[in-house]
Amino acid sequence: MTVTRWIATALSAATMLTAAASAGDIYMTAAAMVDVESGKTIENPAIVIRDDRIVAIGRKGRLPAPIDAKLVALDGMTILPGLMDMHVHLMGDAEAGFFDGMTQSVPRQTVVAVKNAKVTLMQGFTTVRDVGDEAYGVIGVRDGINAGDIIGPRIFASGPALGVTGGHCDNNVFPPEMHIKADGVADGPWEARRKVREVLKYGANTIKICATGGVFSKGTSVGGQHYTFEEMKAIADEAHMRGVVVAAHAHGTDGIKAAIVAGIDSIEHSSLIDDEGIALAKEHGTYLSMDIYNTDYTQATGAERGVPEENMRKDREVAQAQRDNFAKAVKAGVNMVYGTDTGVYPHSQAARQFAVMVQYGMTPLQAIQAATINSARLLKQENEFGSLKEGLKADIVAVKGDPLKDVTLLQNVQFVMKDGQIYKQVN
Repeated sequence: MTVTRWIATALSAATMLTAAASAGDIYMTAAAMVDVESGKTIENPAIVIRDDRIVAIGRKGRLPAPIDAKLVALDGMTILPGLMDMHVHLMGDAEAGFFDGMTQSVPRQTVVAVKNAKVTLMQGFTTVRDVGDEAYGVIGVRDGINAGDIIGPRIFASGPALGVTGGHCDNNVFPPEMHIKADGVADGPWEARRKVREVLKYGANTIKICATGGVFSKGTSVGGQHYTFEEMKAIADEAHMRGVVVAAHAHGTDGIKAAIVAGIDSIEHSSLIDDEGIALAKEHGTYLSMDIYNTDYTQATGAERGVPEENMRKDREVAQAQRDNFAKAVKAGVNMVYGTDTGVYPHSQAARQFAVMVQYGMTPLQAIQAATINSARLLKQENEFGSLKEGLKADIVAVKGDPLKDVTLLQNVQFVMKDGQIYKQVN
């Protein structure tokens, strides 16, 4: 934004605020602000927040504070839009034993999700997409947050992830006489459509499917395709008809490409994507969500937590390939979002992936954009949040120093605001 435009904005805002001041206004100043859309840093910004929205942005000394506004001075800090993580599992507790979750009731796992929701918000993540839970527990947590009963980020929740019988999203651990099947199992295009309708009926506001095998499932090949193209297209068409975005877990090359062509909105993991898949993602505008940090945690702690060697081996097999393919996708200019798979590693470490994204080819700005405006665009919510603009939700975080020079600063967020409410402020 040019200086002339900033001055014009400030003058316009001053007139508006003088006429319509509110006792609940917040007047925020900082050393700098990252404009994630232009990629520029704005010095000495001033922001007026009313209720849950940003109503004015200007410069300190030019944009006046409304009468009786609460002053929030973030001296020496850089402010950014609230961070966004497009691949979390709030019910997951990576610091517990690998099989502990299987011995817990859904109510107990939901309590874990409540704990993790607060931890996630305090790390600066004001919006997340939870892609797979048990018995709609995270949807209950989301609704509790929205009602003000508990603290946490804005949640887009899939409920049970859809998958084929015996696939990554089924439960393959127990013997056949127990007849255990995961809630999201649906085989065939029409049954898959019916399952989409079912999870939406029970409150899902995003859809997750398993297009290929996975690292942490028993008896699946990471690269093997599970859902057919016809099944994936049926799911995508049904979800899009209802205005809902679809994510596909997909490590394997063929499954990735089939999901892209079928119209899936984002490909999770994307470990074995090839050059053709990268070209297809760019052609279709598909977003890649590549969790390139969590293998460090899995390999360091997995054995002591009881992770089976089958899963440890599969993680080792795809880890470096995924990171190398991440670098290729960045270089090709594919749409990228920030997705960590927290739950596989602790939610308190969600920001550690920024540094690895920079290590494998992103600039700090690109990594921040992946976790802000790009994620908002994937969710089709860029007119609500994802950047700092007048009229958008007041989701704001701050760090000491310049994260465009040192992206690891995002591991120590000093200030968190969501919907105009301050949840964390470290002076």
